[in-house]
Amino acid sequence: MNLSQKFFIGAAMASLLLGGCTSKVTDKAQYSGYLSNYNNLQEVTTTTGEKAMRWVSPSWNPNAYDTVMFNGLEFYPVPKPNERVNQQTLDDIHNYMTTNAKGVLGQKYRLVSHPAAAPAGSKPLILRAAITGVNASNEGMKWYEVVPVAAVVGAAQAATGHRDQDTNLFIEAEFIDAKTNQTVAKVVRKVSGTQLSNASQQITTQDFKSAIDKLNADLGAFIRR
Repeated sequence: MNLSQKFFIGAAMASLLLGGCTSKVTDKAQYSGYLSNYNNLQEVTTTTGEKAMRWVSPSWNPNAYDTVMFNGLEFYPVPKPNERVNQQTLDDIHNYMTTNAKGVLGQKYRLVSHPAAAPAGSKPLILRAAITGVNASNEGMKWYEVVPVAAVVGAAQAATGHRDQDTNLFIEAEFIDAKTNQTVAKVVRKVSGTQLSNASQQITTQDFKSAIDKLNADLGAFIRR
């Protein structure tokens, strides 16, 4: 094999590796286990034009409910802050997402924090939602250093001279009918933030605010459908 053939094959492999890292949806290997199951998820385009993996029950009717039990997003699993994503950033992202989600839900439903707080005769819906990962692209989806793909991604970026990094936030959520305890909708979503200039730049809440606003716009459209 001559030098030009080796170069061509190497470039092709790097291109394939990088192409796999720019997926707009969460890979199955990146599912956290937070949802009750991941059956029947299909790729969809949301109202704001973003991609997500989603399943909706044929019986789903947002107008069949008047109350939502939602106490805020969770972290799943418990995160381990590091030099790229510190505890303050995690707290700020959590608070920003929870506050905005409650604002959207509150435009249509009565919000309660636990089942006992739902009024008698109400028609309650439960929202379970979690942040399951925060990362930059050259670190791979490791969910706080659990899934070891960083070496592959890093090697591909080094081969092509790529240095910019895409920030990603991973969300999983499901709506559950409180009376039947059956899931009526579920979603797994990879939210892309701003691009960082290098591998040492810290991820901040500001990197995700615009993307989180789109996420909440899609939530509003979904409960008004």
